[in-house]
Amino acid sequence: MPPLQRDYAYYCKVFRDVPRPLAFVDLDYFDENVRQIQQRANGKKIRVASKSVRCTALLRRILAAAAQYQGIMAFHPAEAVFLSQQGFDDILIAYPFWGDSYAEALAAEVQRGKRIYAMVDSQEQVQHLNAAAARLGTVLPLCLDIDLSSDFFGLHFGVFRSGVDQPEQAQRIAEFIASQPNVRLEGVMGYEAQIAGVQDHVAGETLTNSLVPLLKRRSIPELRQRRAAILQAITQTPGSGPLRLVNGGGTGSLESTSQEAGVTEVTAGSGFYSPTLFDGYSNFKHLPAAAFAIDIVRRPRPDLYTCLGGGYIASGSAGKSKLPTPYLPSGAHLIDNEGAGEVQTPVVYRGEQALAIGDPIFFRHAKAGELCERFTHLHLVTDGQIIDSVPTYRGQGMCFI
Repeated sequence: MPPLQRDYAYYCKVFRDVPRPLAFVDLDYFDENVRQIQQRANGKKIRVASKSVRCTALLRRILAAAAQYQGIMAFHPAEAVFLSQQGFDDILIAYPFWGDSYAEALAAEVQRGKRIYAMVDSQEQVQHLNAAAARLGTVLPLCLDIDLSSDFFGLHFGVFRSGVDQPEQAQRIAEFIASQPNVRLEGVMGYEAQIAGVQDHVAGETLTNSLVPLLKRRSIPELRQRRAAILQAITQTPGSGPLRLVNGGGTGSLESTSQEAGVTEVTAGSGFYSPTLFDGYSNFKHLPAAAFAIDIVRRPRPDLYTCLGGGYIASGSAGKSKLPTPYLPSGAHLIDNEGAGEVQTPVVYRGEQALAIGDPIFFRHAKAGELCERFTHLHLVTDGQIIDSVPTYRGQGMCFI
């Protein structure tokens, strides 16, 4: 059963003597999210998106939760090398990169027996990685990024990623990879962002909530056919060996992606913390496991509480949805013309909870792992107690992008 709903008094008691600002993960909620994501994946292997976690202790906790969790999806080659040297293996780098030092460091890890896949979608990237692997006398496994976005009536539904969206394009790159002696095509990845990353049940968005599900229903069969055709073209390419992985999906599309026979694994990341941009999905509802707290430092009006810090804005197109959201006490909200500030954040609150200078206000981030770029440690909470404080990437001295 899901844990009981947390209230303001619960977290105030937990963090009564802890200096703020602070960030934390409620392990009771986190572990329940891990369990639910496993159920939603319908038995498919789940690769963990490190970008959405950015904490090695919590990455290990997820991978230890069930055999279904296998492998990491990294976002940068230096991060992949770092994780490899921390003892992780089976690492897929989700994005193409450039630079001899990065490529050679990656090849060195592969040379010592680690399994790390580099992402490509062009011949230039293949040549670059082949040259680096040749200098170290090894063979780099590659993964081909294919585009699964859809175009309906002049509307681009999805994100612009790879330029490879047709079987003949994939086959040409597969043929080119087969002609290079120090690289080998071992995987295909297709991220259906229009399914995995677009909310379809957002409070107050009646028009969006009627349009997005329609577009998703049209997009899912179309992208399935395209992925299947691309996979068939690659397997029929002379010189291409069997694929070790076919990766797809994200937290928002686990149900649909895991139904595809050609997909060997699905990816999940944001659902473990469940930030606010994952509140508005009709097919699942995960628990708010990660949050941060900042102090009230002044009270300019009876219903206005000014906090120190808080401007932890999420990436992507600018807008209110990328702001952190006052979470507890319930009913608190930001001011439209100020939002969340770098050094001060005014919060309006007219509820029954008595607030004073020095009290915390708890916020949820709009995205998942980006919160960890602002904090060196995450306090781990279970059953009303802090049981550990573990470093984020930043706390380990790491900043990859």
